[in-house]
Amino acid sequence: MTVIGKTLLTVVALVTSIGCYIADWNVTHIHNPMWPGHAKFHNGQTMSMGLLLGITMLWYLFAPPTIGNPKKLAGGRENAHIWREVQRDAALANLRTVGVLGALYRVTQASAYLYPGSKPWDYIPGVVEEQSYWIQAWLEAGVLSMLALGWSIERSQILRLSK
Repeated sequence: MTVIGKTLLTVVALVTSIGCYIADWNVTHIHNPMWPGHAKFHNGQTMSMGLLLGITMLWYLFAPPTIGNPKKLAGGRENAHIWREVQRDAALANLRTVGVLGALYRVTQASAYLYPGSKPWDYIPGVVEEQSYWIQAWLEAGVLSMLALGWSIERSQILRLSK
């Protein structure tokens, strides 16, 4: 994998896994005295989902695909070209998994705009200033763009190296 593509995908994984804790572990969410316990329960569920999605992205990004040892299996060196294809396909499958996992959290977060009465931000107790309605949409667009660019760079690299 390329340094740029892998770095972009790693940043998306880290933002997915720890970004929700940075955004929500404060007085606007978990420590908000106005929030009922069930709202905090679902916020905790969402943060845990983000953490696990990010960790799983990192696993698929850094763990080598499991395909066996070509020297010990079906023809070894005689079928080296076949094994290159198998390795390429396994690497592409891992990359697809990283892409799907990276998009899941963002797409579901973006869908929250559609729920009645939802807002992309919370009031901070004691602060009157209002935030932009589209603040989350810009964040989603930025992270999804990084994901798409990193995925595209990595896919090109895998295909180039498998020739």
